[in-house]
Amino acid sequence: MARTNRRSSTPGRASDQHSSASHRRALAHSSRGYGQTAISEDRPSPTVVYPAGVKPYNLEDSGLWTRFRVWFAHIARFSPARLVLIVFIMLIAFITCLLALPISTAADERAPFVDILFTAISAVCVTGLTVVDTATYWSVFGQSVIAMGIFIGGLGVVTLATILSYAVSRQLGLTQRMLATVETKSSGMGRLTSLLKAVIGTSLTAQILLTIAFVPRFLTLGHETVWESLFHAAFMAISVFNNAGFVILSGGLVPYHTDWWMLSPIILGTFVGAIGFPVISDLSQHWRTPSRWALHTKLTLSTYILLVFFGTIAFAFTEWTNSATLGDLDISSRLLNSLLAGVNTRSSGLSSLDVANMRPQTHFIQDIMMMIGGGSVSTAGGIKVTTFAVLLLAAAAEARGDRDIEIFSRHIPHSVLRLAVAVTLLGSLLVALSTVVLLTLTGYSLDVVLFESISAFATVGLSTGITPDLPALAKYVLAALMFAGRTGTMTLAAALALRHRPRAIRQPAESPLIG
Repeated sequence: MARTNRRSSTPGRASDQHSSASHRRALAHSSRGYGQTAISEDRPSPTVVYPAGVKPYNLEDSGLWTRFRVWFAHIARFSPARLVLIVFIMLIAFITCLLALPISTAADERAPFVDILFTAISAVCVTGLTVVDTATYWSVFGQSVIAMGIFIGGLGVVTLATILSYAVSRQLGLTQRMLATVETKSSGMGRLTSLLKAVIGTSLTAQILLTIAFVPRFLTLGHETVWESLFHAAFMAISVFNNAGFVILSGGLVPYHTDWWMLSPIILGTFVGAIGFPVISDLSQHWRTPSRWALHTKLTLSTYILLVFFGTIAFAFTEWTNSATLGDLDISSRLLNSLLAGVNTRSSGLSSLDVANMRPQTHFIQDIMMMIGGGSVSTAGGIKVTTFAVLLLAAAAEARGDRDIEIFSRHIPHSVLRLAVAVTLLGSLLVALSTVVLLTLTGYSLDVVLFESISAFATVGLSTGITPDLPALAKYVLAALMFAGRTGTMTLAAALALRHRPRAIRQPAESPLIG
């Protein structure tokens, strides 16, 4: 009896709920297949009864924006991995169109399409490889467009797709939330929205602080106005934090290879941008209690610092007596540039020394460092430091005869190891294939071609100087490699993490010979 009274006490709410549910069923029926309802010829057409005050949703009579929202929501719900690629392609197309305007070049004329597309992909994928001099070829408007592409692209592929999906469809489906949760490494669905806000807030705050740090230095370089110094400082801050590698200084950073005031913020900004947003969020919440840090935070920081240390020592060892790089500098400048070299191979690509004059053994060491890259969900590229750490830990566990992969009093699931192997194998295959193609198209040696390929895939931007002289087809190959490096491994990792195929029947086990 009480149940009957409760139902009758809120007739308006019950009616509204029934109306809303009926409307959703009618909407799903009318929008199935984008307005095409599959009806068998032998069956009568279903009759949809709409509640009072609810009008049928006819997609054919709707506007272009409504059609786009329905299509976008469908992609976001059923194919979020495809949505990631679509969003990035849309952004690249937008930046390409802006750079194609005559106002974007200093000569006030339209640039060649291959140069426009290459620059747009390099900016959005936060790489830094260039085919023209950014400081002299592009106008202030063009440089601003490049900075905008770097900033938006630095937010992250899946993060950007999730934000755009929410803005268009006003909701996040379960699959899209899961995909974004995998990419942002958040602990649960409830934290996703707050973490996305933290990503944008952290990015803005870090770049504003870097701009403030660079402004006094640019004021002393003799720029004409304060606004010009502010523009140069803001561009440098965006490029540094997003590990993009673009510079609008004449001659790049080479004239400043002994400038502590210029290089110190670059080293710090590169480090912060490359460790990843989940690590920054974890450190900001538990910076006083390292014991509460997540395993991802501990593994990222420890591996990253060890790689920077090893990279710094290795660079100093191989280039210490090279008069074209470190040989003619004082001790403090040698150490400063060695540290920058150890950091910029994580992904920033901002070098204060001429890469073309470095020794082949240095190039090989930097190949390894660039391929590893930076932290997950960061502005860095590569296979990521945690992927490299998991592979090393798995090898160590196998050598000890341990069944589990353990670190920091935690064990890592074998599914994570399979994911790390898949990401590493995909990246290696892409680099190998691109290197073979570039060797076929050009007459350069394996050393420089491999260096350029890894730099493109890992979105680093370090170059031996051959990129501007490559034929058009080779530039397209590098552009495709930059796009694949920024979207491929991340999308693959997220897609594999979401894909679960329960199997009722398992085949008999048999172990092949390894090694």
